[in-house]
Amino acid sequence: MIDKIKYKNITFNNLSEKDFPNLMNGDGLFTFPAAPPLATLELNSEYHKSLISSDYVFFDSGYFVLLLRYLKGIKVNKFSGYKFLKLLFKFLNLNKEKKIFLVDPFAKNSENNLKYLKNLGCTNLKNYVAPIYDEISIKDEQLLKDIIDFQPEFVIINLGGGVQEVLGNFLKKNIKFKCKIICTGGAISYFTKDQAPINDTIDKLYLGWFFRLLFNPFVFIPRLTKSFSLFFKVLKDKVEII
Repeated sequence: MIDKIKYKNITFNNLSEKDFPNLMNGDGLFTFPAAPPLATLELNSEYHKSLISSDYVFFDSGYFVLLLRYLKGIKVNKFSGYKFLKLLFKFLNLNKEKKIFLVDPFAKNSENNLKYLKNLGCTNLKNYVAPIYDEISIKDEQLLKDIIDFQPEFVIINLGGGVQEVLGNFLKKNIKFKCKIICTGGAISYFTKDQAPINDTIDKLYLGWFFRLLFNPFVFIPRLTKSFSLFFKVLKDKVEII
């Protein structure tokens, strides 16, 4: 079985649900790159660097998984942000004392995310509504201070792809205690119902993109359009099994 692959100097971890308990013993930056930002890596060097610096990079994109399989003959496991959060929420439901820090895009999202985790029984919670960042260089000293003061085991960043990973890398470089910095973007919204609700079957069939498209076409049509070029890039680029 393939353990890892390297694409564009990014080390992707071929993980499955059975690996989740071991992941809870790990720390660092957890990233789940979607197809649109993968297709435009050359346009965002800081995003690219953040993926290279990540401790765990998951195969979140079903499209990327299929391209690897049919263009390169490489079979890997899709492990989406949705699946990861579902497992994490089960874990937190059994470990209610864990300290969790949420980084959210809007106050309403933050309110709903806190409510969802409180309903799981989580009690050690803190949230932060992020400003609009400059995608080229992201440094948030106030956020860093709040996290250092709170000392959480989990920092869950619920921002857009291409931004959250750069922010996560900034935090990783400046946080000296052990914690998991998890960049799952809008996946938490599947649970709070702020975004199109999906289930295990939809995720397994790689159809999450379709339901997001139906739920918010004006946002997701441009994103999907960006993804198409990934076909030609995977076709011509080197993919190394390591």
